[in-house]
Amino acid sequence: MALVFVALRVLLGGFFALTGAAKLWPLSAPESEQMKALFVQFAEVFPLKLFGYQPDPMNYQTTVGWLELLAGLLMALGPPILQEISNLFLTLLMMGAIFTLACLKECLSTCIPAIICLGLLRLLDICQSLVQTKKVGRYCRKKSVLKKPWEQRVSSCQL
Repeated sequence: MALVFVALRVLLGGFFALTGAAKLWPLSAPESEQMKALFVQFAEVFPLKLFGYQPDPMNYQTTVGWLELLAGLLMALGPPILQEISNLFLTLLMMGAIFTLACLKECLSTCIPAIICLGLLRLLDICQSLVQTKKVGRYCRKKSVLKKPWEQRVSSCQL
């Protein structure tokens, strides 16, 4: 079962790394223009706009691209602590994507990839938590050989 989750983590990390790279280095001019137009719309409904911050669409695209690329690589290839951190960043990013698509009133079929990615990220996080709980549980189950202090005194007095 652990092998399945390792494979899922590597595949999901690779997916995010590729989507981040596509945002940073589009393969064609029409794709680049379409991506720019999308991020102009995304910047219009940016969640922090309520607090007076609206990002530049090009900087927004670059930031999301680098975040996806680096977090995806760390999720796929990094040590466990960096995998957890990248999972957190990607989870927040997917929540932001779903919020953005909902604010733009996009159809459900547009939101499905972000929802699936969010679900898979949460699944990986839950499985990682269960593995850590099992490790801690193994250490806690060992019984103490030492008696309680009052039991030691009683037994020494009886000798």
